[in-house]
Amino acid sequence: CVVVGDGAVGKTCLLISYTTNKFPSEYVPTVFDNYAVTVMIGDEPYTLGLFDTAGQEDYDRLRPLSYPQTDVFLVCFSVTSPASFENVREKWFPEVHHHCPGVPCLIVGTQTDLRDDPQVREKLSKQKMQPVRKEDGERMSKELGAVKYVECSALTQFKLKDVFDEAIVAALEPPVTKQGKKSKLSPKPEKEKAALCYSL
Repeated sequence: CVVVGDGAVGKTCLLISYTTNKFPSEYVPTVFDNYAVTVMIGDEPYTLGLFDTAGQEDYDRLRPLSYPQTDVFLVCFSVTSPASFENVREKWFPEVHHHCPGVPCLIVGTQTDLRDDPQVREKLSKQKMQPVRKEDGERMSKELGAVKYVECSALTQFKLKDVFDEAIVAALEPPVTKQGKKSKLSPKPEKEKAALCYSL
């Protein structure tokens, strides 16, 4: 599972909070990092490989090296940053589909705990903007053909587990392609199955 999105939208916090149940206290821009966690879907254990890389433009040429053999992408933006939301359409979806056509993508709205924060709203209103609404994310998800739109907060862990559960389901049961075929992952003979997840 590869997680992509602008710098500072909370991709690393998302992964650290999910894998360790702790929220990092300070922001450190990511270069490359990865995590692995075992998740139960029904009665089946799956090893979820989570790969975290940098969203900054300086890494535009390095980032695609993480893409091969990805089963699902999480395309992230912060609900407090309309610019990061627009970049889902302008940058991240085109990049992902260029390198990995047909791989399922989920759009993830992060930092939902700050959506109604008075300081955030005041700062945005001075720029004649407002936080991204859930319905905006759902609309973009449909327009871009994403598997689903999901929201979460890494700080409060609100719906955080749901994001990764949905990612695993999308990787194991990819949507029907335009040709009407399902691009199923080949079944693993081992008891533990693997799904790869990267964060960019």
